[in-house]
Amino acid sequence: MNIANQLKIALKALANNKLRCFLTMLGIIIGVASVITMLAIGQGSKDSIRDQISEMGSNMIMIHPGNMQRGGVRQNSDAMQTLKVGDYEALGNLPGVAAISPSVNSSGQLVNGNNNYPSTIYGVTPDYLDIRKLKVKDGALFTEQDIKQAAKVCILGKTVVDNLFPNGEDPVGRVVRFGKIPMTVIGVLESKGTNSMGMDQDDVVLAPYTTVMKRILAIDYIQGIFASAVDEAHTEETIDAMTATLRERHKIKDDADDDFEIRSQQELSEMMNSTSDMMTVLLACIAGISLLVGGIGIMNIMYVSVTERTREIGLRMSIGARGVDILTQFLIEAVIISVSGGIIGVIVGVVATWLVNIIAHWPVHIQIYSMALSFVVCTITGVFFGWYPARKAASLDPIEAIRYE
Repeated sequence: MNIANQLKIALKALANNKLRCFLTMLGIIIGVASVITMLAIGQGSKDSIRDQISEMGSNMIMIHPGNMQRGGVRQNSDAMQTLKVGDYEALGNLPGVAAISPSVNSSGQLVNGNNNYPSTIYGVTPDYLDIRKLKVKDGALFTEQDIKQAAKVCILGKTVVDNLFPNGEDPVGRVVRFGKIPMTVIGVLESKGTNSMGMDQDDVVLAPYTTVMKRILAIDYIQGIFASAVDEAHTEETIDAMTATLRERHKIKDDADDDFEIRSQQELSEMMNSTSDMMTVLLACIAGISLLVGGIGIMNIMYVSVTERTREIGLRMSIGARGVDILTQFLIEAVIISVSGGIIGVIVGVVATWLVNIIAHWPVHIQIYSMALSFVVCTITGVFFGWYPARKAASLDPIEAIRYE
């Protein structure tokens, strides 16, 4: 018997039990749709994190004081004063460093007339804006002369502006107080919104680092250093050069631990991607269980079909149908159910992903491979779970099958 005839017989058999056929397909539909949707959500989250990190500067390098032991007692990094202005200047001379800025910060209350707002002021250099991909929207950036003079000037983020100047006044040229220190606003940063970790990137105040060190904190050390490598390919090489320079400057012995920590955005990106990949795999595995349940449903229905059509099988075999013909017919029925369910499942998965993006506003990204993979898996599922019932049908004894009631 040729494949065309077997296909017609299979379609007719399925058409005789439309509702049962659809309910069997439902498990495959839900499984395929779940896999596509879950993978789209996972990939969308991963892409969103990558974009957010890229906006912060993909080749950014962060240096902070590290934990170390003194007199047998481990010192917290917050209490360490190991980074000096000289370290920042020495690192700035390294060939792989494109931009570098020291960093000191202090939290406090900003006041403008009757309006006040708690925020954090960061003492930096103009390079900091290039490193963090920040732009001045209105006004100007402070100069090297402002840094030398520890000038009382600052640049405000949009969130701070909205809270200190709620009536829409132009803040440039106005004087605000940080604690008891008057600061002239010379610029406003372009809004960046929240990052992937939910932090408001516009809730910031920038000032010359010397101003924060001398006038606000009264310290002679810096709390951190931000830098950017020439490009991402040279980030690790630049970190190695920075480590060697700082160990030499801090006179750290070969067998001693560093009194500083160097981190890059690449490390953060890899860590976030690893977490995101793990969650995506977990979601895909959970969704894959639906495919397994759908496959078991196919096996169950095919078993029922074989039992119901035992006499038909016996009659066909008695007039010349071979065992392989019976096997092929039932396999075709199983594959039709799984493939049809897979096609509908892909459509449902794409629609569900679109609804998730529209209603929940979650970032999603449908990948072609996820649809292809789901479709291939559901086809294999149909063959795998349909083979045993089909083999049972093919191995029936024609005489016993005809006598079956």
